[in-house]
Amino acid sequence: MTTINSPPRRHVAALAFPFTSHAGQLLGLMRRLAAAAPDVAFSFFSTSKSNNSLFSVPAPDNIKAYDVWDGVPEGYVFSGKPQEAINLFLKVAPENFKRGMEAAEADVGRRISCLVTDAFLWFSGEMAEDMHVPWVPLWAAGSSSLSVHVYTDLIRQTIGINDIAGKENEIIKFIPGFSALRLGNLPLGVLFGNLESPFSIMLHKMGQALLQATAVTLNSFEELDPAITKDLKSKFQHFLNVGPYNRTSPNLDEHGCLPWLDKHKAASVAYVGFGTIATPPPHELVALAEALEASGTPFLWSLRSNLINHLPEGFLERTSTDNGKIVPWAPQVQVLGHSSIGVYITHCGWNSVLESITASVPMIGRPFLGDNHLNAWMIETVWRIGVGIEGGVFTKSGTMRALELIFSHENGKKMKEQIGVVKELALRAVGPNGSSTQNFKTLLEVVTK
Repeated sequence: MTTINSPPRRHVAALAFPFTSHAGQLLGLMRRLAAAAPDVAFSFFSTSKSNNSLFSVPAPDNIKAYDVWDGVPEGYVFSGKPQEAINLFLKVAPENFKRGMEAAEADVGRRISCLVTDAFLWFSGEMAEDMHVPWVPLWAAGSSSLSVHVYTDLIRQTIGINDIAGKENEIIKFIPGFSALRLGNLPLGVLFGNLESPFSIMLHKMGQALLQATAVTLNSFEELDPAITKDLKSKFQHFLNVGPYNRTSPNLDEHGCLPWLDKHKAASVAYVGFGTIATPPPHELVALAEALEASGTPFLWSLRSNLINHLPEGFLERTSTDNGKIVPWAPQVQVLGHSSIGVYITHCGWNSVLESITASVPMIGRPFLGDNHLNAWMIETVWRIGVGIEGGVFTKSGTMRALELIFSHENGKKMKEQIGVVKELALRAVGPNGSSTQNFKTLLEVVTK
């Protein structure tokens, strides 16, 4: 252990992408590394808003948070453009991170010896090269979406980007590691959407830059996507699945979700939650509510308070006894792990998918953005552990059919069995001799040696 008079053996900088759940996942990884290497100093860089939230749960003594500017000028009025806050942050991020790391080096008394960064921060590879230190990006999603970004140029050259209208349902089979993929399930910015937006350009540059990384790590396990893993291992110096592990987030049950769930039969309740960003439009909230009520399915719904007024008139009164509970926030890991949960109605964000797998809860997917559509494809078509909402949007009839499929049909039973098999693979991966455990040892060596 270090003493007050001796500097730490190594000094690792972690550069966060302070939006959605990215920073929490990076801090979760830093906590694991810090626990395994107590004589290494870890400096964690994110915005003050992000750090205030993340570090409300005390961190190990060898992790210190440093605030960087969010890039929003004083008095700035947001215009409501997509990804406006992200674009402002990215514009100033390289210089902000450099200044922050200089301050941390002076504070810690040792030069930074490794950069562990969110993979979105593609420019951090150049920073690591200038500093002559290893660059270890963390990909905050699954290997399937990472593969798509790595192969963006191949996809664009093969399909073309000027004549894609009406091709959403075309099935392609040329991406290494994928048996098949529907074009419409590609993340926006690869083939569809505004390819010239700052966010799309960032993803494209990231896919190219990551090939230069010392190691790429992700919160997943090799056995989930063996063919994709095999291909990416051939492309990267180190391709390290080290999950599943929990991101850093508060887990207090402030709204009494767990005692409410205790009153229900095993595998009978639908948990509804769409993360912190995605929100179904009002007419879909109505359709979902009507389907839950008409089907008689008990439900726990994590729904922001400002959206409750979109629900059907009288819905709360009719369902607020034993059959339904709506809360502004739920401790998702504990909720999914409760024996009464029978299905998770989700946006198919990566953290949510992993948490559903580790809880052995089948999913009904209504994807919105980012990797959601690709994850939904994998859930239904490849892993067969859930079903998508027909037509891609909530309707009363479509949602009722999905609920009936999960709870009543033979297919629903098969999904439950299959997700149990996948859960066992995940548990084995993080076991004493598992692939994720071995990969974490390699990661620790890269980061701290």
